[in-house]
Amino acid sequence: MKSYIIEGGRRLIGEVNISGSKNASLPIIATTILNGDITRLYNIPQIQDTKITLDILKILGCKIRKNSGKIEINSKGITKTEIPENLMTQMRSTVILAGAILGRFKKVTFSYPGGCEIGARPIDLHLQAFRKLGIQVEENAGFIECSCDKIVASEINLDFPSVGATENIILATTLAEGTTIINNAAMEPEIIDLANCLNQMGAKIAGAGTNVIKIEGVKKLKGIGYKVMPDRIEAGTFLCATAITGGRVRVNNVMPQCIIPVIHKLQEAGCKLDVEKNYIEIIAPKRLKPLEIKTMPYPGFPTDMQQIFGAMLTVAKGTSIVVENIFENRFKYISELKRLGADVTLEGKTAIIKGKRKLIGATVKASDLRGGASLVVAGLVAKGITKVENIDYLLRGYENLNKKMNLIGANIKEVGG
Repeated sequence: MKSYIIEGGRRLIGEVNISGSKNASLPIIATTILNGDITRLYNIPQIQDTKITLDILKILGCKIRKNSGKIEINSKGITKTEIPENLMTQMRSTVILAGAILGRFKKVTFSYPGGCEIGARPIDLHLQAFRKLGIQVEENAGFIECSCDKIVASEINLDFPSVGATENIILATTLAEGTTIINNAAMEPEIIDLANCLNQMGAKIAGAGTNVIKIEGVKKLKGIGYKVMPDRIEAGTFLCATAITGGRVRVNNVMPQCIIPVIHKLQEAGCKLDVEKNYIEIIAPKRLKPLEIKTMPYPGFPTDMQQIFGAMLTVAKGTSIVVENIFENRFKYISELKRLGADVTLEGKTAIIKGKRKLIGATVKASDLRGGASLVVAGLVAKGITKVENIDYLLRGYENLNKKMNLIGANIKEVGG
């Protein structure tokens, strides 16, 4: 089991470059299944989640070449429509491949997806949408078999603006006959990136970034070159890491318009931010102010940043209130923060964080991707040595997190195998 060993008490100072978006890369990789052609993708982060997704594509029959920041995917020779169970269970987002395989081959078999233990994330919305599109869905012994003669364009009303369900509907209907409408669609920037990629391939998708998306089916798509957007959650993580250490860092390769709630909350906490077109420079105060945060679907405060802000607020001057409205198990990291001396009380979906002057290094364990990142952030200011165990979760979503932080003043060593 791999771990990070963190020497606390160092200010972060300098510049850091943000990698491509994990949450945009995975559905964009899935689009390459649809065109049966050669696609060149740029700015794909080298993380475990993208590796697993590309491994699945190889098993399906794609030919993949990697060359200095470019990934070339040739999907002409796909022969299989079953997603391997051993890879499917490692991460939830593999379910996105189902929509793409259905869109091209009208059949797919997959098991229930795995991933971070942050609460119930059923794929009911995905399956309901598939049925609405005329797809027969059968669930047998943990496997889901989907098939149809043709995908029937429809109007789909999502009960919740699920990012995954929105993406799966888009992928499944891009090559369908007629026009599909998604009401209460997710509005995340990654949805816009997915639609932009597909539209460059020849799709006709309108409304991405709003709560109503229209997909007018086309007969075929073409191969293209496409650069994935930067990772807004990684950007937020480095901003919070700088803030908790009282540092000064310029975060490059960002899209500030995608993290407006994060920027506003950091300013509210007393940080000075110089926000430009593709970078943000943050100057943190000696002691942060407390905050009140409520997670909401985009464009509200992102649930993926809740844990990282929670760690940051453990040393703020005063009491902060953090409310988690998206995933019920997002507070698993709290018990680990307490090992570092944090003063946090949980009341249902609310965390009451009483800021302390200092945390104390200890051994803690990551239980999910962003929870793991929160422990790293806390470890940056904890007195002495902090060991963050089970960092496989972190490797799933952050490209060279320790190396990037070390470049701006941290001392984080990766140990174990």
